[in-house]
Amino acid sequence: MYTKKIKTLVGKYYEEGVRIRHELHMYPEISFQEEKTAKLVADKLTELGIEVQTAIAKTGVIGLIRGGKPGKTVLLRADMDALSMTEEADVSYKSKISGVMHACGHDGHTAGLLLCAMVLNEMKEDLCGNVKLMFQPGEEREGGAEPMIQEGILENPKVDAAFGCHLWGTAREGTVLVSNGPTMASPDEFKIKIIGKGGHGGMPQDTVDPIVIAAQVITNIQMIISRRKSPLKPAVISFGSIHGGETHNIIPDFVTLVGTIRTFDSTLREWIPQAMRDIVDGITKSQGATYQFQVLKRFPPLVNDEKATEIVRTSAAKVVGAKNVGYMQEPNMGAEDFAYLCQHVPASFFFVGIAKDKPVIHHNPSFMWDDRNLLISSACLCQIAVDFLTCEV
Repeated sequence: MYTKKIKTLVGKYYEEGVRIRHELHMYPEISFQEEKTAKLVADKLTELGIEVQTAIAKTGVIGLIRGGKPGKTVLLRADMDALSMTEEADVSYKSKISGVMHACGHDGHTAGLLLCAMVLNEMKEDLCGNVKLMFQPGEEREGGAEPMIQEGILENPKVDAAFGCHLWGTAREGTVLVSNGPTMASPDEFKIKIIGKGGHGGMPQDTVDPIVIAAQVITNIQMIISRRKSPLKPAVISFGSIHGGETHNIIPDFVTLVGTIRTFDSTLREWIPQAMRDIVDGITKSQGATYQFQVLKRFPPLVNDEKATEIVRTSAAKVVGAKNVGYMQEPNMGAEDFAYLCQHVPASFFFVGIAKDKPVIHHNPSFMWDDRNLLISSACLCQIAVDFLTCEV
């Protein structure tokens, strides 16, 4: 339904969407500092005559398109923040902000949703219900979805379902990937401080060596994954940083270990940190050391709703053809705070391919993709919204 009209309107507004994408790319802003980005978004929505709320969770923006006929309310989401990286991509719209760039496609997500807003606003008399447009800060760090939800974005009018997409560097251009159930992992962080007793490297008997103890802790914690949990339940514990000491002949007083715990299972998510703490406690006590153990809970696992995902699949097929829509072969251990929306309403997060002859690496200084992928991401979001407002979830 309305596919031809959607494609025509996306084409009509495409150049404006590209202009916005380039503007966002040249002036990127990191998490919760998206002031200029939020103003650009709010100004464009206001220009279109769309109801706007600003300063939600600091820099978040909500637009509301009220359809010409009564019905449900669907939410479409885009994230706005950039990364603290220096751009090396050779593009005419290269970042003008030192040490900051859009290296994950969020400029495309924001521009794509604004392009979608232009289309759906022109179609609003045909819509049976409402479309909420969620422009979210802070996805790359603390996460802006949860505080926006806490500030009431799923109410007035009440949201019945939510959809979002990510430009995806391992999927071929012109394709869309969907996923049922567990799709992306929880990205919790941990910090372990092993506290020993420093001294001369030539007289280790007078010390409690935190480096040796840290080595035992790392080895034993990895056995949680290989020997203490079911191999049928995926999980990862990775140590990303280890720091202790400053020179070759001094045993330090302490060693600090930092890393991440990732899983799709909420029960496993609670159990793994306790299993880690038990190991650290046992090893340090046996060696006469002490410790500090901290876990920072980040986003929950992203679990797509089956019926919502089916709407994504059928809608995307209308845009790119059924042969170009596939299922992800396996969940991804990356993380996405769209997961919070999935906890509150039926929701589905999908992936739009941007790879040409080789994969595009996200969070990389040379990250780049073709503007024309906005045609697919925007048309898919528009089609999903229209189809949802005529479907039951």
